[in-house]
Amino acid sequence: VQLQASGGGLVQAGGSLRLSCAASGRTFRDYTIGWFRQAPGKEREFVAAIRWNSQHTRYEDSVKGRFTISRDNAKNTVYLQMNSLKPEDTAVYYCAAGSRIITSAQAMGAQYDYWGQGTQVTVSS
Repeated sequence: VQLQASGGGLVQAGGSLRLSCAASGRTFRDYTIGWFRQAPGKEREFVAAIRWNSQHTRYEDSVKGRFTISRDNAKNTVYLQMNSLKPEDTAVYYCAAGSRIITSAQAMGAQYDYWGQGTQVTVSS
């Protein structure tokens, strides 16, 4: 399984970016795809998750209403649309895939089996 994250960059506060996570190597029918981020000197934190075979999504409280996770099954790609970006959103963003993760565990990085390489998002004030 390979996960390729892309779409990061430098943006001013209030701006937008769309991250992509291209998945390959297997079918992801039973999988949850999650986005996590890690800022310098901080622990990795959950951002959002989506199930491959349903519309169920989950967001970390600080990004609700600003970020939207979606997927394109035909392209095997999950997106993270990030609007109204803030300097505190600056981090390396990682996508991850895990099989049969129950809803209550979607925010737990240890539940994910595969990780992408990360893409840097920098929001200037």
